[in-house]
Amino acid sequence: MIDQFLRQRVAAILPPREFERVRNYLQGLITSRTLPPRHGSKTDWPAICAECEIALAQLESAESILEPGLDAITRFVAKFPTRQERSTAPTSKVSAKASPAREERPRNQKSPKCNGKKRAAKKPAPAAANQETMERQRRGVKPRKIIEFPEPLWTEWIDPRSFPEALKLHIARHGETFWQLYRAVVKPDESFNHRTLLYWIQGTKAPQSVASFEVLARTERRYRLPSGYFKQKLSNQTRAATGHKPNGISPAQLRRIAWHLPDDFDRRSHDEQEEILEWVQRVIVSGTTDYRRFQALALRNRYAVQFPGILEGSKGPQFRDYANPAEDLGADDDDFDEAACATVDAPRQLWNEMAALLEFKTATLTAFGYQRVGVWGDETAAQKVEHFGLLFGALVASPRSAVRGLGLSLRALTFALLVFPSVWDWYLRWREQRRGFYTAWEVDMLRLALALTRAETGWLRQNPQLAANLQPVRGLVTEAQIRDVQADWHRACDTCHKHCTGRVKEIQRVAKVHRDPFEPILPILEAESPVGEYRKIADEIVRTMPDERRYSLAAAEAVRSFLLIRSGLHTGLRQKNLRQLLLRPRGFPPTPERQLEDAKVGELRWSERDQGWEVFIPAIAFKNAYSSYFGDKPFRLVLPDIGDLYRYLEAYVDRHRARILGSGSDPGTFFVKTAKATSVSAAYDQNTFYEAWRLIIQRYGIYNPYTGRGAIKGLLPHGPHNVRDVLATHILKKTGSFEQASYAIQDTPDMVAKHYGRFLPQDKAALAARILNQVWEAA
Repeated sequence: MIDQFLRQRVAAILPPREFERVRNYLQGLITSRTLPPRHGSKTDWPAICAECEIALAQLESAESILEPGLDAITRFVAKFPTRQERSTAPTSKVSAKASPAREERPRNQKSPKCNGKKRAAKKPAPAAANQETMERQRRGVKPRKIIEFPEPLWTEWIDPRSFPEALKLHIARHGETFWQLYRAVVKPDESFNHRTLLYWIQGTKAPQSVASFEVLARTERRYRLPSGYFKQKLSNQTRAATGHKPNGISPAQLRRIAWHLPDDFDRRSHDEQEEILEWVQRVIVSGTTDYRRFQALALRNRYAVQFPGILEGSKGPQFRDYANPAEDLGADDDDFDEAACATVDAPRQLWNEMAALLEFKTATLTAFGYQRVGVWGDETAAQKVEHFGLLFGALVASPRSAVRGLGLSLRALTFALLVFPSVWDWYLRWREQRRGFYTAWEVDMLRLALALTRAETGWLRQNPQLAANLQPVRGLVTEAQIRDVQADWHRACDTCHKHCTGRVKEIQRVAKVHRDPFEPILPILEAESPVGEYRKIADEIVRTMPDERRYSLAAAEAVRSFLLIRSGLHTGLRQKNLRQLLLRPRGFPPTPERQLEDAKVGELRWSERDQGWEVFIPAIAFKNAYSSYFGDKPFRLVLPDIGDLYRYLEAYVDRHRARILGSGSDPGTFFVKTAKATSVSAAYDQNTFYEAWRLIIQRYGIYNPYTGRGAIKGLLPHGPHNVRDVLATHILKKTGSFEQASYAIQDTPDMVAKHYGRFLPQDKAALAARILNQVWEAA
């Protein structure tokens, strides 16, 4: 119960780490049946902050919300009686009959009762003789004295490539055994097993925990080897160290950030640990940009009306009956107060209206009597469903929730509300207050309203029967306004169209850019060779690639990561075309072009004519299929055999891809996800492909000053679309031609100038100076 209370009411206010500390503290009170601290009749918040290691200022915003939870814990603990302290004095039982100490007889003295004969009395041996007797009883070779820095027997050697061979070499080079090394580098109070060191030498196991890496570091210091010498020879450097114990971090969070923590994290000071955690959270997890911080907060406070199954063409799910007001989720529903998630399924009426709109905009031919301008593709339809879901989600969210919505009843949701200018104005102001300013997103939504209410071709204008579903909305829509709309539907659409046209002009004047696409990759774009700088990420993957003989799956995933980066750099394809690329192995005939056009996908196949791997994609599969770049002709590119590209590509096709798939079904795409027990499909979708790319950048791209891993300083997490910016900017810096830059990303010069190329005045001046300086160099 306490977990549900915290997720719904506190998660939206406190940052993740502070939230986790408060949750652990409250659970500890319940487990130990301890009353929360109080100062007089009030809660002692400074004491709670000290226990949770949180600043008092950070907890002030959540005090009023946490009070009910603390009261509930107090009532729970009060049910149990106070336990009386039990005496802890140990009771010892003394035997009634103590055995008398035996008399020490001389060696030659016999017992008086032994077979009826008296033995001669034995002379007592001196103490020195007893000590010599004990030393003579110790068998075996005496252990060698531990030398802190033993001298090597030879100083020149051929450096082995594998970790076991290197460890054996240096143990032998210093004339030691593994047991002598164990006694020298493992402290008596440590629980490190000597067999672990033996397994390392045998090659059956490899270091993985932070304790193991500490033993390796001591071995390097003792043999006077460079720091990290043994770790660089491990056959799998993509595995995160285990055993970190940061305070206030849940196991799930620790698994996420373990890769980015140094091996000696637990031995560093508290201030250094906090500094590292803050850097990981700010740069790796959040991405440090203003937009990423806004997006992270939005993901924690979700709001939307979902339309399950609507894109699959189903007839609708099992709808919840909202006819009873008690079953509705209105503004006065206490279950949604301070809720961190306000996502609900659409009622039957709204679902049917959304399905009718999709049928109108995606059908090959419009229904009799209807007119339209433009058709939505699959990707556009999915996007519009999401955008309408956000709009209706804001209307239905409770005003007292973290979303601060309108609190409209689900029964009142209908597309007919979108003909009221007051509804659009409320939504625009709500988005402006939530983000802090207007963006192009609001302009796009207003243009969607214009398309719906356009004369003759607007879907809303051609469906006046929707007005029968209208209900009054407090503060926005009155009964009189509903009667006016129902009486003259076309006039209402004209009014809305005119109002939204004016709003578009007003918002365009003040709209700001919230997401700067160049910000995450700025260090790459500012380099003299952006493609050469981005290539360092692929080189880092190869440098840390695991040994395929021991870690076959990890090696397969690393090869997949390498091919993702290299494929993006060589083709400049959008995410959709890259992830949907089919595979046709060598020796199989290529798929007919007509079949690829029907499926709207491309294919990677072997070209016998060019003796190389060819990327073939019909023009209809591209987002800008009717662009002048294509001219109704397919895209065809033979990948170059440079930088070991063919070596890893053919290894991936021959064996690595099958290892990644495992026992899962083959979707036929070139890039596939790692098969898991819960996986529905091995094919990437838009979200999983983005996350896969982002994970590659987090691990191999971003330079980590605390671990030394990563290729590029200042880089931030980003998705596959940024590769197009890199390619366009590289060609602009080398040639100054927007047209040639457009060739690299299958687009037009105007699109490059507006969205992709970062060609600053200093870049233009440097290009002109390079050409002019050739005159002086020739002279």
